[in-house]
Amino acid sequence: MSEMEVMASIMRDHIINLLREGKRIDGRGFEDYRDLEVKVNVIEKAEGSAWVRLGNTQVLVGIKVDLGEPFPDLPEKGVMTTNVELVPLASPTFEPGPPDENAIELARVVDRGIRESGAVELEKLVIVPGKLVRVIFIDVHVLDHDGNLLDASGIGAIAALMSTKIPKIEYDEESGEVKILDEYEPLPVKSVPIPVTFAKIGNTMVVDPNIDEERVMDGRITITTDENGHISAVQKGEGGSFKLEEVMYAVDTAFKKAEELRKIVLEAVGKA
Repeated sequence: MSEMEVMASIMRDHIINLLREGKRIDGRGFEDYRDLEVKVNVIEKAEGSAWVRLGNTQVLVGIKVDLGEPFPDLPEKGVMTTNVELVPLASPTFEPGPPDENAIELARVVDRGIRESGAVELEKLVIVPGKLVRVIFIDVHVLDHDGNLLDASGIGAIAALMSTKIPKIEYDEESGEVKILDEYEPLPVKSVPIPVTFAKIGNTMVVDPNIDEERVMDGRITITTDENGHISAVQKGEGGSFKLEEVMYAVDTAFKKAEELRKIVLEAVGKA
């Protein structure tokens, strides 16, 4: 066994022993989030943006909106695409180059939580059905990784979308000319989906795992919910298994914690 494996085993035993005593390595309760801070409109040249700090984890999200063609099978909906960049300076485990499986999973979970909730009214982004729509680019940049990138990125993405302003457009059907005006309007966002992530360590479930807890967890589950009582996404990761009662506990707790986090987001975007 290598020195690194020995250290990981010692850390795991330490964390599990603390959990058995009802404690976490950083002193939080099992259902306690680290301090969350959200700021919007932090990138001047983006249509929308947000900076999120969750404990020592930091992400920056920028929104760009362009014009383009809709997907062939969705001619009457705008397009939304999500990309994640794991900045090498944010963690020694991040490497330069094309997105790895962690970045791809992170982008998919963020995208699905927003898309499946219908948070952004993509139907309202159509200019010419089947030909011309608005295309939304969500770019997530991880600045500092100290655990739970899923929640930090999901919160940053919806906060950035809620802060987004798009220019009004005039379309001349006869000439096919598109005129972009100097008047702006909010992006049509109708709900606030919030992801809540749980780590299973031994037989214990904890929310918002920090980096030490993620390194020793047996499984992970993220549940994204909105304020209307709907679940828009569920993602299980890191192997392991969850009993039915553990999943039901996670669902109930996700709704409760999402409500708390949503208030912070709404305050940040001025809609509290």
